[in-house]
Amino acid sequence: MDAADEQRFREFVAARSPALMRLGFLLTGGDQHAAEDLVQTALARLAGRWRRVEAPEAYARQIMYRQQVSWWRTSVRRGEVVQASPPEQAERDAHHQSELRMVLRAALARLTARQRAVLVLRYFEDLPEKEIAGVLGCSVGTVRSTAHRSLARLREVAPELARELEVAR
Repeated sequence: MDAADEQRFREFVAARSPALMRLGFLLTGGDQHAAEDLVQTALARLAGRWRRVEAPEAYARQIMYRQQVSWWRTSVRRGEVVQASPPEQAERDAHHQSELRMVLRAALARLTARQRAVLVLRYFEDLPEKEIAGVLGCSVGTVRSTAHRSLARLREVAPELARELEVAR
């Protein structure tokens, strides 16, 4: 990598690292250290192919999705994140949103890596099912069934999220 490419890569990292960290945080179920490892792995791989990559952010995100599933498959998981039980139905106060985020984080941590990846790609990244299938290397039917089962699992482990969605309607 020459000096100009290195400068462009550094600018990319400075500009897009926060967004990639948010994605990593969601994909790892709220594990800050695993999210940092995931982003670092993606950026290291991206640096090696910097000249050949036309869409660096999309490439980095794809690395992150696949790496998270790979870590899950090879059982190199960092262990379960122990969390307290979700709080009872909270009053509508200034802390409500942060409590809701904590419940969502705990619920996402109880899903498999593939389930989290499908939900993040579908609802956080707002990708269509066909693109998700391409990113994860599976069929559209697999994406649909995984999304369906993942949402059902979220409703099961965090019923307060379902109530929150009803209130928002």
